[in-house]
Amino acid sequence: MPSRRNSRHNSRREFLSFLAASPLALAQSGPITDPKDALDVLDFEEAARRAVPIAHFAYMTTGVDDDATLKANREGFKKIQLRPRRLVDVSKVDPSVDLFGTRWPSPIYICPCGRQQAFHADGELATARAARAKRALQMLSNTTSTAVEEVAGALGRAPWFQLYAPSQPAALEKLVRRVEAAGCPVLVLTVDQNGGRNTETQKRLTKADTRVCTNCHQGMPGTPVGRGTGVMLAGIDNTGGSNSPAMTWEIVDRLKNLTRMKLIVKGLETGEDADLACRHGADGIVVSNHGGRALETGRGTIECLPEVVAAVSGRIPVLIDGGFRRGTDVFKALALGARAVGIGRPYLWGLGAFGQAGVERVLDILNAELALAMKQCGTRSVGEITRAFVT
Repeated sequence: MPSRRNSRHNSRREFLSFLAASPLALAQSGPITDPKDALDVLDFEEAARRAVPIAHFAYMTTGVDDDATLKANREGFKKIQLRPRRLVDVSKVDPSVDLFGTRWPSPIYICPCGRQQAFHADGELATARAARAKRALQMLSNTTSTAVEEVAGALGRAPWFQLYAPSQPAALEKLVRRVEAAGCPVLVLTVDQNGGRNTETQKRLTKADTRVCTNCHQGMPGTPVGRGTGVMLAGIDNTGGSNSPAMTWEIVDRLKNLTRMKLIVKGLETGEDADLACRHGADGIVVSNHGGRALETGRGTIECLPEVVAAVSGRIPVLIDGGFRRGTDVFKALALGARAVGIGRPYLWGLGAFGQAGVERVLDILNAELALAMKQCGTRSVGEITRAFVT
C-alpha cells in the first residue's frame, strides 16, 4: 500500500499536470497577438515589450530612482475600498462629463506622452484616430513626434496641448501662437519637470539596446525634456531651453495674459499649490507626478487627490493621472472629487503592440469596466459618484 504522503504527492502532481494541459495555461503561455484577445489593459504590456525596441520601451516604462513612486501610484488604490449600494435601477448609466463646455462621453482621457513614433510608426496619428473613433479627449505632448496640425486633422478637432514653457519670452509666445492657430482650446502647462529627474530604470534598460542611437536620434536617450528642438519648436529659437528651474508662478500670470485658451496647470500634488493655482487664475489642475517620473515622493496621485480637491473647493475642475489600470480605479478618483482621469502607459502599450486598434481596445476595456463599476455601486451618472461610495 502506498503511504499517505506518497498519495498526496501523486495527487498534487496529477493536479499540476492537469493545470499545465488546461486551456487556461495555454492561454497564458505568451503575449496576446490580437487586441481583441485582451481581457484587461495589463494584457497589452507584455505584447508591447515584445514589439517595441528595448531602449524605447525603457523610456515608456521607467520611473525615477528606485521606481517607488511609480509603484505607489498603483498601490494607492489598494488603500481605498468601494461601498456599493444595491437595488438601484442601473439599467442605464451615463458616464459622460462636461469640461469647459464640451460634453465627453467618458471621463477617461488620453494623457500627453511624447515621441510616440518610438513605439509605433504611426505614433500620435494612430492615437488620434483611436481617440476620434471612441470620442475620447486627447492631450498632445509638447514633445510630440507629429505636428499639432497633423494630429488635429487625424483627430477631427484640435487636441488639448501640453506645454513645456520655453524660457525666452519670444519663444514662448511663438509656440503659444502656433498652438492657438491650430485651434487648441486648452493649454496644459506642465510644471513637474523643472528641477530635472533621475530615470534610472531607463538608463539601465537602454544599455541592453545594442543599436546605434544616433542612427535615429539627435542626442542620446534620456536627453532632458524640452531641451531639443522637435517638430513643435521648428523655426523657434529655443536656445534658452524649456522647463527652467527658475520658473515661478509668474509663468501662469504671463500665459493668462498671452492667450484666451483655457489654462490648466499639470503636475501639482499639494493643497498649497492647488490654492495658488486658483489664485493665479488657472482654469484647471491635473494632479500628477508624471507617471512616477518626476520625484521619488513615495506618494501615489490618488493619495494626493483629496487634499487638492479640498483646497480647490469647487473653484475649478481637478483632473488626475497616474497608475490607472482598472475602471474601479477611475471610479475611486471620481468619488474623491476628480472631474476626469488620464491614462498613459496603458494606451502606449496598446499603441506599441497594435497601433490604433490597440489604443481603441484599451479605451473600450476601461470604459466597460467603469460602466460596470457604476452599475454595481448604484450610480447612474458621474454626478452621483460621491465620497459616500468609498472608504
